[in-house]
Amino acid sequence: MRLRIRALKDIVFRAKLRVGRCRAVRAESSPGQVCVVRTCDHIFDHYYIPMPTLPPSGAYLQAIRESSRELRISAGVQITQENIKRLLLSPSFVQSFQRVSKDHGLVIPLNFASDLDELNFISVLSLLNFASGYRVPLHAQNGRGAWDSIRALLFSLYITSTSEGDYLSAKGLSNIHASKIAELMNINIHVERPHESIPGVTIGEIGGPLYELVKQIEGVLNETGDILQNNGYSNLGEFVAEALEQARKSRQTHNDDTLVEFLLERLVSAFPGFRDMAEVNGKPVYCFKKALFLIHAIVVRFGSKSPPPFPIPNTINVPVFSDNVLPSMLVHLGVIDLSSAPDVSKLFPVSEGQVTALLEAAPTPATAARSKTIPKEGPKVTRDQSYILRAAAIDACQLIVETARSLDASLLGSDGALQWITEVTLPDLDMWIWSVAKDRSDYRALERFVDRNTIYF
Repeated sequence: MRLRIRALKDIVFRAKLRVGRCRAVRAESSPGQVCVVRTCDHIFDHYYIPMPTLPPSGAYLQAIRESSRELRISAGVQITQENIKRLLLSPSFVQSFQRVSKDHGLVIPLNFASDLDELNFISVLSLLNFASGYRVPLHAQNGRGAWDSIRALLFSLYITSTSEGDYLSAKGLSNIHASKIAELMNINIHVERPHESIPGVTIGEIGGPLYELVKQIEGVLNETGDILQNNGYSNLGEFVAEALEQARKSRQTHNDDTLVEFLLERLVSAFPGFRDMAEVNGKPVYCFKKALFLIHAIVVRFGSKSPPPFPIPNTINVPVFSDNVLPSMLVHLGVIDLSSAPDVSKLFPVSEGQVTALLEAAPTPATAARSKTIPKEGPKVTRDQSYILRAAAIDACQLIVETARSLDASLLGSDGALQWITEVTLPDLDMWIWSVAKDRSDYRALERFVDRNTIYF
């Protein structure tokens, strides 16, 4: 079915749960721009998804910052400078930040055929940087969390491509099936149930939470592959490389955000898998977590090469890549206060005593903190709740960096030993929160909110 409309905000999708069937809705939102949303029946359960318009061209970063702050304030989520300073000067932050913030999770032990080959790998990896809602069942089955499971899938897709066709090409993405994804992830997508009429006999059938996950992955890959092929690209890396070069050629100013803005807009407008936005309480909110992550991954993987193979964006001031870890951790660490936010106030019961204990130095050495214990699942949230929390994290991190840069010298030690705090950047802060959540045994035990009805985090 093809719908021609004037604006994305006019699109309202209704997806009905019926396992095994999938239908696509294609809507042309403006001349030359096609929004393709594939609604997989097993993913959504009878609710409408109002989509806002895309931000104005050249103002995507501003839209993220402003919409996040507006939603955070209107929802009643509170953030105070006092609590921010408490975090910045805490033993937990001071003793771990410089070490942990460099653990970006982008160490890739593969021999790539070319820089473009590597760019394509990290582009697809970023596209699939979700599945946080399946952290517990993934740990239960293969001992890995969401990020490690997705990264392992990409390794398998890359390694097996040499003998079985290129899974990371546009054609490979378009044609891959759930069964192959489950095989490469080494996960079971069958559940057992008692036979209806024969006592003692069980029947295995496709289903369960990890089947939902592989179907989500299948949908995102198929859809992206279709778009790439329809527009003449051999893979996603080629699209990204072209966008970077176009940004370099069209740049008329030396604004550090120019490359970021251009690539962010190209990714979000072209691929629904990067279109991380919603309408909450009648207002738009933009996060674009996976697209921002990809842009920063380009900096991490190629920024130190001389000369760089592609134009390198400057990501020092980009908003954080907000998922479920950042807001959950900032609530536990006392920065985000939900007590006056009626929509989310009951999700995380946090006491001052708990916050104080978590801000102390790590109770065990970092090397001994990790265990094979299956984590406890956190509170399940609605789509609106997840966007409120993620928007709060984006704004909180912006305020944390602003506060850090304005700290009084008297708070930084007589010898200036803590002067480095004033130079904290948003990407490093993002990486510290994300990595420290796995670095300490008490932090690993903290609950993170769960949303399985999303392909954005």
